[in-house]
Amino acid sequence: MIGVVTATAAGRAMAHRLAEAWPGEVTVHSGPVAEQLVTAWRESDVLVCFLATGATVRLLAPLLADKHSDPGVVCVDEAGGHAIALLGGHAGGANALAARVADVLGAHPVVTTASDATGGTALDSFGADLGFRLPDRTNLARVGRAVLDGSVRLLADATWPVPALPLSDEGPVIAITDRTGVDADLVYRPPSLVVGVGASRGAPAAEIADLIAAGLADAGLARESVCALATVDLKATEPGIVEVAETNGWPLRTFPAEDLAGVAVPHPSEVVRAAVGTPSVAEAAALLAAGTGAALVLPKRIGAMATVAVARLVPRGRLTIVGLGPGAEDLRVPRATAALRRAAVVVGLDQYVDQVRHRLRPGTLVVESLLGAEEERARTAVELATQGHAVALIGSGDAGVYAMASPALQLAGPDVDVEVVPGVTAALAASALLGAPLGHDHAYLSLSDLHTPWQVIADRLRACAAADLVLCLYNPRSLRRTAQFDEALAILAEHRDPGTPVGIVRDATRAGEAVRHTTLKALAEDPSMVDMRSIVLVGSSRTATVAGRLVTPREYRWLS
Repeated sequence: MIGVVTATAAGRAMAHRLAEAWPGEVTVHSGPVAEQLVTAWRESDVLVCFLATGATVRLLAPLLADKHSDPGVVCVDEAGGHAIALLGGHAGGANALAARVADVLGAHPVVTTASDATGGTALDSFGADLGFRLPDRTNLARVGRAVLDGSVRLLADATWPVPALPLSDEGPVIAITDRTGVDADLVYRPPSLVVGVGASRGAPAAEIADLIAAGLADAGLARESVCALATVDLKATEPGIVEVAETNGWPLRTFPAEDLAGVAVPHPSEVVRAAVGTPSVAEAAALLAAGTGAALVLPKRIGAMATVAVARLVPRGRLTIVGLGPGAEDLRVPRATAALRRAAVVVGLDQYVDQVRHRLRPGTLVVESLLGAEEERARTAVELATQGHAVALIGSGDAGVYAMASPALQLAGPDVDVEVVPGVTAALAASALLGAPLGHDHAYLSLSDLHTPWQVIADRLRACAAADLVLCLYNPRSLRRTAQFDEALAILAEHRDPGTPVGIVRDATRAGEAVRHTTLKALAEDPSMVDMRSIVLVGSSRTATVAGRLVTPREYRWLS
C-alpha cells in the first residue's frame, strides 16, 4: 500500500491524481501532518510525502528503525516538479516509486543512490527477482563501494541469470551458493534446493522439521536456499507436512505416485511401493520438483515417521529478445531499456550495440558481429542463455518483424526462459513521418531475396497488389540488387494508377533522416532515390495526399 501525506491544497490535488492513476494502491491521509506521517508509516509499504525534504526528515527521524524494514519514502515538491527518493531507495522501493510518481505527475525523478547514479548493479537487491536471499548484510556498503570501483570477485556454484558485475582478479568476494561455510564478503542464497518428504499418517510437524534441519546441517546446505517442499499427492493434506511448508513459507508441490515411480533414485524401497504405489517418495519428489538435470545432494534420511531428501536444481538462463525501435532514443520503449540493464550479456549487430552501449551496466559482456551474421548471433545468444546467463539479443525496430526473434526462437529449447520485448518498427516510424498511410489494411513485404526466392516474393507482391493493400516495402534496393526493385515497381504498375501516392523515408528518426513524397510513376522513372536504408510505403487506391500528408482513410461512416 502507498500512503500519501499532504499539507497543502496543491499537494492534495496531486495526491488524488496518484490515487486515480493507481486505483486500490493508494491511501491519501488527512489531518495534522505529523499524525498523517505516523499513520502512513505504520500502515504503508511506501510513502509519498508532498512536503519539503527537510520537514519530512525531521518528522520521520523518531520513526526510523532499520533501512531493510522501514518503508521507502518519496518527497514531491509543491510544484510537482521533482519526485525525490529520500529513504529506502532499493530495499524500501523508493527509487522505483519515484519513477512511477514522476511518470504520473510529469515530474523529474531524483535518485541519488550510487549504483543508480553510476549505472551499476545494486547489491541490496541483487538477484531479488530470482529469489536470492542475503542473510548477512553487514558488508553491503563496503562491497558496494568495491563494485563502484570495479574490483569484486564472484564465486558461484552454478551460472545464474544475474545482472552484470564489474569483475576483477582482486577485491571482495561475492558468493552465490547454497553451501554453508563459504568464505566470502557477501553470500547470496539462491533458491536452489528442493526438500522431498515422505511421511506416515500423523507424522508430527516437529519431527519433519527437525529431520530437515539436521539433514541440511549435515550436508552443509543453507536453509535459506530451500525453495519448495515436495511429496506424493496422497500426502497433499498431511497436517505435519502442510504445517512445515506453511511455517517456512515453502510452496508444497505434490505428484502422482505413478510419476514418482518413473524417477530413478539410488534408494528405492519395495515397502514404500506397497504402501503408496512408488518405490520412492522423498528422493523422487525432490528430483521431480527440482526439474531437468537436478541432482540429489542429500540422499533420503529416515526418521521414526518421516523421510526427507534434498535435490539441487539447475538454474534456467534468460533470453530476452529486444527490439530497440527505429533509432531515436525516445522511441525505445522503457521495457527495452530495462532489459538491457538487466542483462549480463548483450548480443547484437555492431551498429545496434553502438546505439545502446551507454545504457549497459559496467561489466556487461558484449558480443557484437557484422551484417550478415544473423545465424551466428542467434546461436550465440541461445547457447549463452542455455548455459544460465542473462542474455539480451538486440535488433532494430521490433524483434519479431524481420529481426532476431524468429531465428532465436527456432533454436531455443524448453530449458531456457524467453521474453520478447516489442519495439516501434521502422514502418511505423516512417508512417508517422508521412502522415497516416497505414490507416487501413496493409501488408509488409521484404524485397530481399537473400533468404527467400525472388519468385516467391514476386508472387506475394502480386497478391498484395491485387488485393489493393497499402504496401510497406522493407529492404527495397541495394547497390548490387536493383533488378528486383524494378520488377516490383512493374508488378505494382499492373494494379495501381501511375499517380498512386508513395512515401519514402530514409533513416527514420536517425541522423540524416529524409522524407520524400512521390508517385508510383515518378519512382519508376528514378528508382535510385531508394536504397537499403529506405522504407517505401505504396498507397492503395484509397490513399490520398491531404495537406501534404499521406492518408489512407479508415472509412468511418461519420466522415463520409
